[in-house]
Amino acid sequence: MIKNFRADWLSNVRNDLLAGLVVALALIPEAIAFSIIAGVDPKVGLYASFCIATVIAFTGGRPGMISAATGAMALVMVTLVKDHGLQYLLVATLLTGVFQILAGMLQLGKLMRFVSRSVITGFVNALAILIFMAQLPELINVTWHVYAMVAAGLGIIYLLPYVTKAVPSPLVAIVVLTGFSIAVGLDIRTVGDMGELPDSLPVFLLPDVPWTLETLKIVFPFSLTLAVVGLLESMMTAQIVDDLTDTPSDKNRECIGQGVSNIAAGFLGGMAGCAMIGQSVINVKSGGRGRLSTLCAGVFLLIMVVFIGDYVALIPMAALVAVMIMVSIGTFNWASIRNLREHPKSSSVVMLATVAVTVGTHDLAQGVLVGVLLSGFFFANKVGRILHVQSNTHNEGRGRTYIISGQVFFASAETFINSFDFKEVIDEVTIDVSRAHFWDITAVGALDKVIFKFKRNEIKINLLGLNEASQTMMKKYAMHDKASAQVELPAH
Repeated sequence: MIKNFRADWLSNVRNDLLAGLVVALALIPEAIAFSIIAGVDPKVGLYASFCIATVIAFTGGRPGMISAATGAMALVMVTLVKDHGLQYLLVATLLTGVFQILAGMLQLGKLMRFVSRSVITGFVNALAILIFMAQLPELINVTWHVYAMVAAGLGIIYLLPYVTKAVPSPLVAIVVLTGFSIAVGLDIRTVGDMGELPDSLPVFLLPDVPWTLETLKIVFPFSLTLAVVGLLESMMTAQIVDDLTDTPSDKNRECIGQGVSNIAAGFLGGMAGCAMIGQSVINVKSGGRGRLSTLCAGVFLLIMVVFIGDYVALIPMAALVAVMIMVSIGTFNWASIRNLREHPKSSSVVMLATVAVTVGTHDLAQGVLVGVLLSGFFFANKVGRILHVQSNTHNEGRGRTYIISGQVFFASAETFINSFDFKEVIDEVTIDVSRAHFWDITAVGALDKVIFKFKRNEIKINLLGLNEASQTMMKKYAMHDKASAQVELPAH
């Protein structure tokens, strides 16, 4: 226990503190922007980001990952806020947390093993594109000063590490560009132009709604969607941080942690949130590895917006745009472009489809869902083709033996049926399935169909070699041994 505490909290104190500060600065405009998307006051997103980041540092299953208010979650809230207002959003946030805790208790985090590497690569690339696209409004119809500031910021971010790595280069870029902007008096967009920063700490409150079944009916579908989107994005981000840091994470604990942090956010006037890949990458790239970096991001965020908000408001958006462009470039898997020719076409199609749907809909959940479905389709199609049927005659041509090898399930059932010659004039057929496995009721139905066709032609059937699992399926679902014309299943 003490060893784990030291590893999570005290093994990287200096870098975690500095990385948390960088993340906090980058969180401010994002939280304000996501609040605007959802149709609520900027403080709702800022309070949520503080609360979620702080709580998840203790309850989450992935040290070093940043969770806060996100765009994917904000998009789900738009209709609820428009039709029913902020108070119902707070109730939906509480219920979202409950759903996510239940998901963790049911160990649904294990479902991540069904997400293929192609889907994860597509998810990462799509998110990198979306992060870059989100910066475009800050680069359109602006003066040349903005482009110069962004270029200078990128120069500092990429060149400073060659001189020193003592301080995260994104933090230096923000401080230097802010100081220069103030000293020169540049008339460019700043954090303060995004929206009014809160000047007080969040307080505990119960949503002011009638606690009735009608309220539950209103928020239930939104909460369920928020829970699914939040967990999906969090699990994907956790996997990416696992890869970046070469360390494992507890996905089920992360589900519960997300739920607890969203419940806390709901009681403190914040909107639901989840893991943020962009901020998580900033944290990792800035040297953050432990839970302390996530905690510091939340605490520094609150301190900056409440106590030194007047100074934070002076940070030029160009400096933060430079940081986010760095994140976008660092997030994109550039090797995946080269791998389009080298990898199997099915993997490339899955990756490209995930990117296209995610970027087209701006919905990470839809993109991942399409990718997972395509992966399942290609896998089933591939396995379905790994079915071999050999046959030879016996009893001087009066009988035929079919030897089945491979997997029989919904994708290969038709191939299985078409492998038999039902018109051949013979007295007896032996079907040897000792090298095969029957997986589902479609496979059982296919075997039923084969047996009934032979029986209809008054051909004796011998079925050999059913393994134990396949026998269980047959006894439970097959019809051929329940019909009047019994089929003998020899012992083996």
